[in-house]
Amino acid sequence: MATTRALILVEGDPAGNGLVYVQAARRLGLHPIILSADPAQYDSLAAEKVEAIRVDTKDLDALIRECSRLRASYDIAGITCAKEWVCATVGKLCRYFELPGPNPASVEECCDKFAQRELLAKAGVPMPAYRVATHVTEVERAAAEMGLPVILKPVVGNGSSGVRLCRTVDEVAEHTTYLLGGTHIWRSSPRILVEDFAQGTHYIAHTMGHEVIGIEAADFDRPPHFVFRQSVFPAVLTSEEHKRIADVSLSCLRALALGWGPANIELRWTKRGPVVIEVNPRLAGDPDLVKLAYGIDLATEHIKLVIGEKCDLRRKHSHTAIWRNLIPDRDGTLDWIQGTSRAAAVPGVVEVKLFVEPKTPIVRKGDFQDSIGHVIVTSRCRTQTTTILQRAIDLISWSITPFDE
Repeated sequence: MATTRALILVEGDPAGNGLVYVQAARRLGLHPIILSADPAQYDSLAAEKVEAIRVDTKDLDALIRECSRLRASYDIAGITCAKEWVCATVGKLCRYFELPGPNPASVEECCDKFAQRELLAKAGVPMPAYRVATHVTEVERAAAEMGLPVILKPVVGNGSSGVRLCRTVDEVAEHTTYLLGGTHIWRSSPRILVEDFAQGTHYIAHTMGHEVIGIEAADFDRPPHFVFRQSVFPAVLTSEEHKRIADVSLSCLRALALGWGPANIELRWTKRGPVVIEVNPRLAGDPDLVKLAYGIDLATEHIKLVIGEKCDLRRKHSHTAIWRNLIPDRDGTLDWIQGTSRAAAVPGVVEVKLFVEPKTPIVRKGDFQDSIGHVIVTSRCRTQTTTILQRAIDLISWSITPFDE
């Protein structure tokens, strides 16, 4: 009889929250097993002694067969994921094995940004104007009707991949050609969302079930792309502003029937108040900020829901946490990067992490992969946290030689 309790992670996201989930599973006494189309990408988690098994994660029947095989050796306590594109499949797996999980139909609609927009519009949720298009002529017509600038983005996708601000007719044509010309990798049939550019401070509401845990403020690196530069948690908001963002966020969850598990809602505060940019049916990419600021470990609390336990979302303390991406300003070869050890030694610095090594080619794509590292800091005082971050950032430097040199 199987005695080891296992947590199945379908595509654990080694570059994102995969390690966070693996470590949270261990803390709860669970044995994490990753099912992936490419197990080799999890070699970086070797120190965690994670079992990674090859399986076609786009094939529900293949996943059912593998989980059924694993049940002979393990007590499968729960099934979850760290990557958005498999969330709906995980919901179907959970239904099949009668385990707690998200509503797959709701997640599927949410992951289709046009379907999501239609449901939110029907519920009266404030949003930017939008159109959907499948070829160049439709995109150009939509942009002309809405007025420039506009944002073009794939209907299905995440991590800001393929998202661009277009200020001119030429930029609209150029980015449409890029998206439809075979370079961009699509996870579904090619459809482009054309959106009005909502201007204002960017906020992210972190939710679990029907509860808003907290709200962070974020900003981006240089346009025309949307690469996150920095996030501060919690955001500086008046009680009225917090209430309005929380109310809009909860109305999104109701409209999309996302009442189970984690989600994050991205908004901008515009002249007409908060407008919703998009809803993501998963943890945000920086759950450590919530843990550092409030003492709430969202990955652990999510896994508790996954295995049928009650989660605890009470704040343990109230600090400020800031996360800063290290973003190169040019393509080329990374000659050297220095000062990271000294930055990590600054009191209040939680982590200095590099994703690249010297002599690595740097090719910016205009999405989350552009970051070459990050710095995370925290303290009890917001002003002090900002000072600590700047002190750490000032110690880090690097050199990139452009390819043509």
